[in-house]
Amino acid sequence: MSVSMAKGLIAGAVIATAGGAVAGYNMIERNANVVPTHAEVLQVTPATTLVQTPREVCEDVPVTRQAEPRDERRIAGTATGAVVGGLLGNQVGGGNGKKLATIAGAVAGGIAGNKLQQRAQANDTVTTMERQCTSVTDSREKVVGYDVTYRIGEQQGQVRMDQAPGERIPLVNGELVLEPGNS
Repeated sequence: MSVSMAKGLIAGAVIATAGGAVAGYNMIERNANVVPTHAEVLQVTPATTLVQTPREVCEDVPVTRQAEPRDERRIAGTATGAVVGGLLGNQVGGGNGKKLATIAGAVAGGIAGNKLQQRAQANDTVTTMERQCTSVTDSREKVVGYDVTYRIGEQQGQVRMDQAPGERIPLVNGELVLEPGNS
């Protein structure tokens, strides 16, 4: 290779390198003066709160109670027992003994009849339907905003927004525009 050819190659390489350097410097300077118009959205996380709503739930349920006695003093049981006891007592003995046995049978029968009616009334129940209500609380999560991580140039930040943004958030004079409809 001749010396002049080598000089030409070296001169060409120097000129190409210098041109590239100037072009790169101009590009860096132009980009340094560019004001970003949008912030890049990196992450969106819904912010939620627990909402509890009380409500009343009612249902008809069967309720069993002791029935009101028709004969509170159990007169029918006492009288029936006395008659049966007196008849049985009358079958025993003779003369004055028969009279005493009849009276004793009537008294014992009356007491037994009263107790039998008392037991029967205690087992006598009535079932009715009653409306019973209870309070229950329904719980659900409600979105109250969105925590957004964004980047402007090399700087990252975080902000809470009312609505989920898209991939970018508009900027005006370097500030985020957070109101909907201003993008």
